[in-house]
Amino acid sequence: MRLEGKVALVTGAGSGMGRATAALFAAEGASVVVVDIDEAAAQRTVAELATREKSFARACDIGDSAAVARLFAEVEARYGCLDVLVNNAGVGQVPGDGFDQYQQRLARRSEQLAAGVEPDVFTDMIVDLTDAGWQRIVDINLGGTFYCSRAAVRLMIASGRRGSIINIASLSALSGEGPAAYCASKAAVIGLGKCLARDLGPRGIRVNTICPGPTRTPMMQSISREWQQALERAIPLGRLLEPEEIARTCLFLASDEASAFTGQTLAAAGGMMML
Repeated sequence: MRLEGKVALVTGAGSGMGRATAALFAAEGASVVVVDIDEAAAQRTVAELATREKSFARACDIGDSAAVARLFAEVEARYGCLDVLVNNAGVGQVPGDGFDQYQQRLARRSEQLAAGVEPDVFTDMIVDLTDAGWQRIVDINLGGTFYCSRAAVRLMIASGRRGSIINIASLSALSGEGPAAYCASKAAVIGLGKCLARDLGPRGIRVNTICPGPTRTPMMQSISREWQQALERAIPLGRLLEPEEIARTCLFLASDEASAFTGQTLAAAGGMMML
C-alpha cells in the first residue's frame, strides 16, 4: 500500500492511461480525484476504484484556468491537502489542426516511395494548421498542465505537504514525429517540468515527466492501422505499450521509492527511444 493515506488527482482519468493510473493508485491506498472532460467516463472510473468511498469524480476542461481553480478549491475543501498530481489529460487531434490532410498526403507519399517513384507529394503539416487548431492543443496540453500544477503547488504549500507532480508528455516531444502542435506542446511540458523541479526541490516537491511510446489508448485509434503497424515494427519490444505499464511508472514516481527522482524525463517506450 505505497500510497496509503495520500490524496492523488489524475486528469484525463476517464479512459486509457489516466484510468489505469487512477485504478492502480486506489489499489495502493490513495484517495483519488478522477478528472475528465467527460463526466460520465470519470464516474465510471470512480465506480471501479478500490477506494471509491474516499474518491470522487469531476468534469473539468483543464484548458480553462477558472475551472481548474474551482476544481482544486473543492479538493482543498474535501481533503485539505494534495500529495500527488498526474497531468495526464491531453489531446492529439482537434478541428483545424490539419492532421487529416497530413495523413492523406503521407499515405500518397508512402505509396509513391513503395512503388519506387520519386515522390512529388509532401506532408507539409503546418500548411493546414489553423490558429484555432494550434491554440486549442496548446491550451490543453501545455496550459492545462500549467494550471493544474500551479493549483497543486499552492495546495501542497498551504498544507505543508511534500508532493509529487507527474507530467505525461509523449515520445513525440523527443522525436518530433507527429502533429506539429502536439509535438511542440508536449516538448514544452518537459521544459516546464524541469523548471518546476529545480524551483520546488527545496520544498520537497518532486516533478518528473513520462514520455510514453505508442500505447493502446483511445488517442491511438485516431491514426491509421498502417501507421500503427509501422510503429509496432519500430519498437524494439515489438509491440504497443499497455496503459497499465504507464500507470506503474506513475506509481513509482508518486511513491517514496522515487525519492531521489526529480526533473527527470522517463521514456516508457519499449526501447523506441533510448536516452
